Amino acid sequence: MHVATDLHDILDYQDHRLSEQPRLTPTQMKVLRCVHSGLLNKQIAYELGMAEATVKVHMTALMRKLNVRNRTQAAIVARNLDWVRPALGRVVD
Repeated sequence: MHVATDLHDILDYQDHRLSEQPRLTPTQMKVLRCVHSGLLNKQIAYELGMAEATVKVHMTALMRKLNVRNRTQAAIVARNLDWVRPALGRVVD
């Protein structure tokens, strides 16, 4: 299993790219915040008033820009770049 390696690679990747953060569109940022909150594509579509297929298009684009393979990695990167706040009820270091 490569989960630990993948997470380590993501964190290292972000450490090297702090000066050149990817630019997401406002809608991609909204989608990313929803993903970070744990919403499914269908829930995101309802929340943002768009088709589920449109959410998938935005997810594909933002995952490509963040150079990640899945929504969990995208949420981790977003948190590491301080684009989203920690979920309520969680203890922050």
